[in-house]
Amino acid sequence: MTDIEPRDDSRHRDALRRNLQQQLLIDIPITRAMQLEIAAWDGESLQMRAPLLPNVNDKGCAFGGSLVSVMTLACWSLIKLAADAREVACDIYVQDSSVRYLAPVWDDFTAVSRLAGNSPGDGFFGTLQSRGRARLSACCEIRLADGTIACTLEARFVALQRCLA
Repeated sequence: MTDIEPRDDSRHRDALRRNLQQQLLIDIPITRAMQLEIAAWDGESLQMRAPLLPNVNDKGCAFGGSLVSVMTLACWSLIKLAADAREVACDIYVQDSSVRYLAPVWDDFTAVSRLAGNSPGDGFFGTLQSRGRARLSACCEIRLADGTIACTLEARFVALQRCLA
């Protein structure tokens, strides 16, 4: 199955990133409370930042629920931006995920998400167009300042094509 190619223009990607940032803050209230920011997106990976203070637990480190939320949203946002870049209207849902907590996070943190597999999309958008639904896996990690991996997430997402009337 061939894939739909995205428009390859850094200004266009930056505009899409800023638009999604605003949409997240409007549509998903927890993103405002967590003060999430889509810091970067290059078409293949996405960086989502969060400050420690609104995401802290009773021990003074990052709350596990915040870490998994940031990683899930980073993966979801990566797929959403890939769809937006291809002008594909779809609804994206997390189907399942697995998270590993490896070290406490004591500072502001950044989640870096990537699609699992060899290439962005791996026929995902072609399948979505022909069948109306498709699945895609993504992974994410948060590293400490010294490079130590603090936590990881592997997730599978489902997209359903939107019918435009």
